[in-house]
Amino acid sequence: MNLITAPRGTFDLMPQQALAWQWMETKIRAVLQAYGYGEIRTPIFEHTELFQRGIGETTDIVEKEMYTLTDKGGRSLTLRPEGTASVVRAYIEHKLYAQAPVTKLYYIGPMFRQERPQAGRFRQFHQFGVELLGEESPVADAEVIILAHDLYRQLGLTELEIHLNTVGCPHCRQAYKAALTSALAAVAEQLCSTCRVRLERNPLRVLDCKSPVCQELIGRVPSIHNYLCADCRDHFDRVTTLLEQVGVKYELSPKLVRGLDYYTRTVFEIINVNLGAQNALCGGGRYDGLVEECGGPAVPGVGFASGIERLFTTLEQQKKIPALTSGPQLYVVPLGEELTVVAFEVATVLRRQGFSVEMGNGTKSLKAQLKTAHKAGAAYTLIIGEDEWREGQVTLKTMADGSQKRLPVSGLVAEIAKLVSLQGPQVPLREE
Repeated sequence: MNLITAPRGTFDLMPQQALAWQWMETKIRAVLQAYGYGEIRTPIFEHTELFQRGIGETTDIVEKEMYTLTDKGGRSLTLRPEGTASVVRAYIEHKLYAQAPVTKLYYIGPMFRQERPQAGRFRQFHQFGVELLGEESPVADAEVIILAHDLYRQLGLTELEIHLNTVGCPHCRQAYKAALTSALAAVAEQLCSTCRVRLERNPLRVLDCKSPVCQELIGRVPSIHNYLCADCRDHFDRVTTLLEQVGVKYELSPKLVRGLDYYTRTVFEIINVNLGAQNALCGGGRYDGLVEECGGPAVPGVGFASGIERLFTTLEQQKKIPALTSGPQLYVVPLGEELTVVAFEVATVLRRQGFSVEMGNGTKSLKAQLKTAHKAGAAYTLIIGEDEWREGQVTLKTMADGSQKRLPVSGLVAEIAKLVSLQGPQVPLREE
């Protein structure tokens, strides 16, 4: 029989890796909550139309990468390829815009894209992101950029670069599109096949091409900064001023457009300079028309998304993840099969008090059980022998130095709590 393995482009997280992910996610949540963002959880699949309208029908994601199915009722559903559209849909559906003028949300969860698996890219991947809805001020743009920057620094990353640009508003972008189309049309035969299609359907997307030939040609086209309207220019100038005021450095990247159609005005990426080709840790920007496009009122928004797999790989490579252990605080050792029931009772009571407890097999020797406790990473072992139990005592062994002490069964929980710094309400070993 053939071995069934995880589907291509997916992976399993083993317990020790999951422990490191939990550490990272705890840090992420702490920073996001400190900035006043509340968690939102949305379905893993949505109506396909949401992503077609929200992300853009001519984007690579919608045209090539979505996992789409038709359910038994004939409805077209898609596994979410990104988080923003789902958050905006929930924001509209639950009328959050009527509850407060500004709403700050964050999400963490799996996303799905039918991409070619490669280093740093998976078909099921995980993202966290923030969405700040209801604030059109450049202060909001600066806040989410600084939030992302601060978050990475608190995780220990320092070799960071912020790449910043503006893609203008629909009004000034029209003039730029005309100039860009004219410039690219003159060299259309030299563009890659994908960019020749993009030139016809959405010329701004050509700027996002990673082909070296296209990149060289893109370097010759006009900059959008020459076509900005007064409002967009003022907005971007205020964003950069705010960043400078708090000492956050950035690099202007006039060809940065991001790969999603909903962006307006500010767009940005934060990269880690030590990562090589796959160096972008997060990307985001402003999307003032997205809520309205998805059927809601005209509410401005700004946010970013960050890939967790790539962030985790970066933290691993730069040795920023601390030594973590999932070992139990206590390992209960019954000396004899007849004491297994007693050990089970003791372990159950301690677990109910909040201690992490594992239990040995009374059919094995003391030496074998202590070896198992050591391998499990237990801080202490609680040894239950027949004579000691008859006398109302047990033996507590500190695994680090091998020291032992007798403890009375009465008040055992309190004694153990003193040693492992975990206090809790008293529960008797036996219920009367």
